[in-house]
Amino acid sequence: MPVHTQFSPRERARWPQSLFDSVKHRAERNLTMYHTMVKRIATKNFERVNEHDYDAILKDCAAEIHHRFGGDHALGGERHDRDALRRWFERLGRLLPTLKLTVRDVWVKGWPHNTTVIVRWIGTQDLPNGAPYENHGVHIVRMRWGKAVDIDANEDSQLVAEYLKTAAAQGLQEALAEPIVS
Repeated sequence: MPVHTQFSPRERARWPQSLFDSVKHRAERNLTMYHTMVKRIATKNFERVNEHDYDAILKDCAAEIHHRFGGDHALGGERHDRDALRRWFERLGRLLPTLKLTVRDVWVKGWPHNTTVIVRWIGTQDLPNGAPYENHGVHIVRMRWGKAVDIDANEDSQLVAEYLKTAAAQGLQEALAEPIVS
């Protein structure tokens, strides 16, 4: 990703080209290191979902986090604060207790004041009747200064709805609950 540093012609005349090249190189190296750190954090947060360690995820979310999960079912809807997102994560853990998310790819763009993270993943879960469940999706996360401000979860929401119907038929009544929204 190119880094553009703007200098006026007067500033350029005062300093040798090698200095400008050095500054540009350092900025590019810093951006690469930042992107590497964000990729590690994103991957770790998906592992935290597997471990039901939601507090660790929530501490990296802005107070007014916007979280969207598609579908008209118990996990669908939009949340606009950490408390609602906490309740959503807790419900996710109850409805899909053996969910395992495996990150396939992570892409990062931007600087700390405006970062976009795209995570491609596969999720597996044992259905209440013993049958396997597999879904795949993409999360698009926007961050500002180390805090997630927007999480857009995109997956096969029809498959989620079918899973929830199966779970309800097996006695898990929360699978039929209204979405948690705020």
